[in-house]
Amino acid sequence: MKKIAVIGQGYVGLPLALAFASHTQVIGFDIDELRVGELNAGIDRTKEADSGILSSALLFWNNSDGDKGYKASFALEDLRSCSIYIVTVPTPIDSFNAPDLKPLHAATRMLGKVLKKGDIVIYESTVYPGCTEEDCVPILEQESGLIFNQDFFAGYSPERINPGDKINTLATIVKVTSGSTPAIAEEIDQLYQNIILAGTHKAPSIKVAEASKAIENAQRDVNISFVNELALIFDRVGIDTQDVLAAAGTKFNFLPYKPGLVGGHCISVDPYYLAHKAVQLGYHPNVILSGRRVNDSVAEFIASKVVKLMIQKDIAVKGAKALILGITFKENCPDIRNTKVKDLHAALEDYGVKADVVDPWANAEEVAHEYGLRLKTVDEAMQSGGYDTVIMAVSHQEFLKMDLTSFCKECVVVFDIKGVLDRAIVDARL
Repeated sequence: MKKIAVIGQGYVGLPLALAFASHTQVIGFDIDELRVGELNAGIDRTKEADSGILSSALLFWNNSDGDKGYKASFALEDLRSCSIYIVTVPTPIDSFNAPDLKPLHAATRMLGKVLKKGDIVIYESTVYPGCTEEDCVPILEQESGLIFNQDFFAGYSPERINPGDKINTLATIVKVTSGSTPAIAEEIDQLYQNIILAGTHKAPSIKVAEASKAIENAQRDVNISFVNELALIFDRVGIDTQDVLAAAGTKFNFLPYKPGLVGGHCISVDPYYLAHKAVQLGYHPNVILSGRRVNDSVAEFIASKVVKLMIQKDIAVKGAKALILGITFKENCPDIRNTKVKDLHAALEDYGVKADVVDPWANAEEVAHEYGLRLKTVDEAMQSGGYDTVIMAVSHQEFLKMDLTSFCKECVVVFDIKGVLDRAIVDARL
């Protein structure tokens, strides 16, 4: 197998690099020098990689005869010996909800400087249909001086990593593949078949593969927006949304979606990429964008509901203390990318409520850097005590074992966003 470089060593890139490292030599490239140092010491702060697998891959690199193993690097020169480059850098949105391709373009320009005849560049980062061939390939040609589909080739294979999920892992999820020529498409498909136990699906074109990724998460976003809108309606009716969903769920073809805060690196971002392309082509995507508006409104709804419940219990809102349990975008995972808990925190503060956040999974320095919030430890929150409201925002396993009364005053509002607490102690849930 050809030597591979995986560009970006985060939640997607690291598991991918380690999977290939059992078959060939892999350079895990990242511009974060601290991250590279940690990985070469066998430390993965994302907790996505098995420590034993990472250590073994590092040892193989150092002790094998050059046929397999893993090494992390931030040195451009290390990439020159590779023949296949897989790009897994972030593709976020900006403050106007438009695609932010700066990381993707930067990685592409970098690869253009080391690209050789016969090399293949495969993109896994989520993009809109056409981005690989219309945005990235021209950069590769310009930087390398090579001709696309003559001197070098491209492919797209959308990542399907589910952070924190130890059951549905890289190897157990079918992988969509594609290539810029029929022969390259087959080569890329065979490449991934080496590591994907669930098998692959070879798409007929790069654009089809790109679109497949965009609609996966747009579909989930729209479905969740529907049940979130139901939660807004049923709150006014005065009935519990979870009870309604439990009743409706007894029909065989009812889809079991739950209401909640929709954040993370995919579901709350990818629909904007698809919408961006649609608008470019003169079509306004009503369903996709209306779903986004509903989901983006949930944090404000929860904050306003908490405040109303406090008023009903004669709790003074201004100066009240709130404790938010969790800031990661999902349970039992350290990923804080695009978490909507930050919006909930901001909404409560706008009402004059002093909100503290605890999360044993999140990196406190990362939270402070990304969102300007200081996480409290669980012990600090207990010592502080006297909270007027407690909000279960993320159902980490640690929180499910806690006695919430240790944080609270006698008169307190408990809001359960995740629907995991004993209903006897809950004032409302989404």
